[in-house]
Amino acid sequence: MCKSSRWWLIKNVSKLLTSGLHRVEFADFWMGDQFCSLVFTLSHLYFVGCVYATGLDSGWRRCTTNPGPKWGVPFLLASLPLLVRLVQSVKRWVDSRLITHLINGGKYGSGIIQYLFYFIWREQGGHRGPVFVAWCVFATNYSLYAGAWDLLMDWSLLRLRGPYPLLRPNILYTNAVPFYYFAIVSNIIIRFIWVIYIPQSGVDFIIKTFITGMLEALRRWQWNFLRLENEHLGNIDQYRVTREVPLPYSYDASHDSDGDDEDDKHDRVSIASKSWKRGGRGSTATTTAVEADA
Repeated sequence: MCKSSRWWLIKNVSKLLTSGLHRVEFADFWMGDQFCSLVFTLSHLYFVGCVYATGLDSGWRRCTTNPGPKWGVPFLLASLPLLVRLVQSVKRWVDSRLITHLINGGKYGSGIIQYLFYFIWREQGGHRGPVFVAWCVFATNYSLYAGAWDLLMDWSLLRLRGPYPLLRPNILYTNAVPFYYFAIVSNIIIRFIWVIYIPQSGVDFIIKTFITGMLEALRRWQWNFLRLENEHLGNIDQYRVTREVPLPYSYDASHDSDGDDEDDKHDRVSIASKSWKRGGRGSTATTTAVEADA
């Protein structure tokens, strides 16, 4: 069942691994953004493999906070989607020369740096120090960077002029206008959800990471609705998806009458007759001019 859908998923996920070698379409970077919200899942693939290899016993935490170079594997798995999106952004800039794609790529580059300091901080035991301060700085930068891009570019919201304050002039979910405002607020809050790691007291750190991963998945879920809506409206504005194309001249339907048609036909016959009678060089010039206009 749904064989075509499974094949579509396999094909587009496989294209992520060859980013930079082909033209980037909407499905490519949209799929890449989905994996950017699965950092929790991807980074814990190493944890699952480690637990299966060593056994789930009282020392299972050795697979998470054991000092040494093992933190590099979860970091590479977590930063892989961000790296893919960075390569896609550079490829789109190479193809279009639009600086917007490089700015978007900088967002994913800042995310990779943020995760780098995060995993180094966790490998050191989560102590306060220079690495912790650096992580907080880069995490704040990434949250502001990505949150602003979500609202201004991916959703095209926060417009000052429009029927609804801080939204865009055209919206599709007219029966759910409060959803837009909820999405704006919740998106910013979840972008800064990393602050729950800062308190040293409270629930276990593993539970905090699960909460963070779950909220990020929910944030991406609502992000998809507004992102696809904005893409659809952009396609309509650029006439990539439309049933009507505007004519380059005004058209008055009131002139479509039988009498007018007969008069126009008579005028055309008279002009053709006069041109034929003149003949010669002038007729050729007139005909050439008409063909050029056509």
